[in-house]
Amino acid sequence: MASPETEFRNRLLMALPAADLDLLRPHLETFSLDLRQVLETANKPIRWVYFPESGLASVIAYTKEDRGVEVGLFGSEGMSGLSVVMGDNQSANQTLVQADGFSSRISTKNMKLALETSPSMRNCLLHYLQVFVCQISQTALTNGRATIEERLARWILMAHDRLDGDALKLTHEFLSLMLGVRRPGVTVALHFLEGKGLIRSTRALVTVIDRDGLGEVADGSYGIPEAEYDRLLGVA
Repeated sequence: MASPETEFRNRLLMALPAADLDLLRPHLETFSLDLRQVLETANKPIRWVYFPESGLASVIAYTKEDRGVEVGLFGSEGMSGLSVVMGDNQSANQTLVQADGFSSRISTKNMKLALETSPSMRNCLLHYLQVFVCQISQTALTNGRATIEERLARWILMAHDRLDGDALKLTHEFLSLMLGVRRPGVTVALHFLEGKGLIRSTRALVTVIDRDGLGEVADGSYGIPEAEYDRLLGVA
């Protein structure tokens, strides 16, 4: 289903030089992103590279026992298919939609041709790859050193950055997967943030009330990848 919007809202596409965007434009298609839609299957060829205009996607790592945890997320600031940027055509992780929206997409074949044609495009997308690696490293640090409450505050802030409005459709089951903790731990952490007046939580909805307060609870675990994005890509 095509979006009614005609202008790009993806910040990464907007960061490209005009000549590079013109290389992609004839091959970009706009499609809806549906909840739980798989954009990349682990260890399978990547057919499409997505540049979300809205919505949210998660990169999930799985063990052989099929236990998963989120290692990264992106929305209208980013893209899928970073393996394609590095010259490959598959990933060891799964990428799936966690909040519906719209996305521009391009076939892997045409994406590779554009990257081969334009060193400046590759350089720009490698800058985003650097940001995403920074996000992954901060997630590993936070998961290893921060409390569940700090980790949840960080994740809510990151989702809030990428979604329109203050009401986020987030179930306890979903947050359990994203944070790699049991559902009772998520419930306790949500009650903690709600008790401080920072969010309002219902069964499938988290509403942000005090963003600055969430930043204080995150205690330094939020902000480093975001600053890297501004430094390397500089798109408001």
